[in-house]
Amino acid sequence: MDKKKFGPRTLLCHDDKEYLYNKGAIVPPLFQNSLFAFEDWGSIDQAFENPNESYIYSRLHNPTSRIAEKKIAAIAGAEDAKLTASGMGAISAAILHFVGQGDHIVTVKDVYAPTSTFINTFLKEKCGITCSFVDGTTVESFKEAINQNTKLIYLESPASITMNLQDIMGVVKLAKSKGIKTVIDNTWATPLFQKCIGMGVDIEVHSVSKYLSGHSDLVAGVIIGNKKDLDEILLKEHALLGPKMAPFESWLLLRSLRTFPLRMRAHQEGGIQLAQFLESHKNVRKVLYPGLESFPQYQLGKNQMLGYGSLISFELNTDDLSKIKNFIEKLSLFHLGVSWGGHESLVYAPVISYAKELPPDRFEAMGIVPGLIRISVGLEDPKDLINDLNMALNCVS
Repeated sequence: MDKKKFGPRTLLCHDDKEYLYNKGAIVPPLFQNSLFAFEDWGSIDQAFENPNESYIYSRLHNPTSRIAEKKIAAIAGAEDAKLTASGMGAISAAILHFVGQGDHIVTVKDVYAPTSTFINTFLKEKCGITCSFVDGTTVESFKEAINQNTKLIYLESPASITMNLQDIMGVVKLAKSKGIKTVIDNTWATPLFQKCIGMGVDIEVHSVSKYLSGHSDLVAGVIIGNKKDLDEILLKEHALLGPKMAPFESWLLLRSLRTFPLRMRAHQEGGIQLAQFLESHKNVRKVLYPGLESFPQYQLGKNQMLGYGSLISFELNTDDLSKIKNFIEKLSLFHLGVSWGGHESLVYAPVISYAKELPPDRFEAMGIVPGLIRISVGLEDPKDLINDLNMALNCVS
């Protein structure tokens, strides 16, 4: 049968028979080894002739990781993928691949805070690379920021705090007309709900720690794209900086991928129900969620996404820090913590860390107010989560 015609659930549940080694194992083995031995000089010599396709040392390739990488590439509609030890490992490698000394990057003002720091501080200090932060809600904002040494447009759609979207196809068209590369953080929508490679983006990155893993028990990232770029990244940024993902984490990820489409369906169902509830509550000023018809970019989201995650931001109708703290501490089913996309529901107030991670002007430019709350809706019964939120919200006033 033609695997290209399989749906995501089938692709993620079946493994290539070559990894079963005729032993009948229904789950691929864990290759917990650092190196691979060869029978003779000719064999290892041939492997070094083609390191992108050979198993030599697990810093480059590992069979367990390769199974997961091929599955992720398949559901993203891409030629290849490379797992990394963290989301930032994927983000930094992808950015470094396209820029050099003195180049210029255009990105959105509400990009993930560590990404902002990497671009605007680390790359500026180490490489003299400059950056322009734009609103990003219009293609024109990107066009106005481009200059002669712009080499990369970095997107994050939806953004993980403000949920702002970018017109992906519009920005890609602009970038290609000027010979500029594009990278997108697609963690919120996942490769299941947003096909960025199909829209022409050069590189797609994810924090695998979120939905792709879904169990809050591993930290990882992935770079997705065409084979040429991935081969180059493997031998340069990946091999030289060493952000490899360990075999055991890859094995855990394979477990997670088997239930990924089913989990995303449940996340979407819960996310929509809780967003609608929050929108109706008197103590909520505003809800930011692309799946709501009231969301300013709702139509754009429908045009470029196939579904919705369960990360929601909303503003309490108060900026009184004591009331905000009281709301969070009244919750019993939402754990207070960073990250998102796991089986458990989480709550976080971005003001806690963003004011520490970003300079004041960048923090203010993102439009984050003290009363902004972010929740990650897990796999619990949505009715129970709504009751928990309702109880805590009623304490705000």
